[in-house]
Amino acid sequence: MRLSPFNPTPMRRHSRTTPSVLVGLLFALALPPGLAAAAAEAPWGRAQAVEQAYAKQKVVYDVHVNSEAAVRSVISRAVLLADFNGSDPFDSKIVIMLHGNEIPFFAIKNHAKYRELMQRAEGASLTGVIEFRMCRLAAEMHGFQPEDIHGFVTLVPMADAEIVRLQQEGYAYMR
Repeated sequence: MRLSPFNPTPMRRHSRTTPSVLVGLLFALALPPGLAAAAAEAPWGRAQAVEQAYAKQKVVYDVHVNSEAAVRSVISRAVLLADFNGSDPFDSKIVIMLHGNEIPFFAIKNHAKYRELMQRAEGASLTGVIEFRMCRLAAEMHGFQPEDIHGFVTLVPMADAEIVRLQQEGYAYMR
């Protein structure tokens, strides 16, 4: 005998088909063929969409990526979040913290190679909601000084310390 998590009364280990299984089988057979196929295709039903208002959010994106596509994706997510929040620089703030292999994309000497990405990044920062910050230590490890980086980026002493400071100020952490 064993206990079922759904039924506190002991059950036999090798019991025959229970009445509830028979009821379920009869119910499935009674369904019109289209409904039976739909039930098998989506056994948990279909998702429901809800309307949700967002505002006054402060977020820090921790960015340590290796590709232009990944940077583009972070910028797109940040812009979308800013739009959902009403793009009001007095109510919402999004900091994109750069401290990985994406740093060379933001170097002035690489402008021709990454022009489109940098136009997208700079454009995202124009409203004042989205801000780009870069770890100065990481930039130096890549061979860059502050004067080597585009002017819409602010260099901070250390990314990890800045992320912690922002979280202490109420910023939500996003990766």
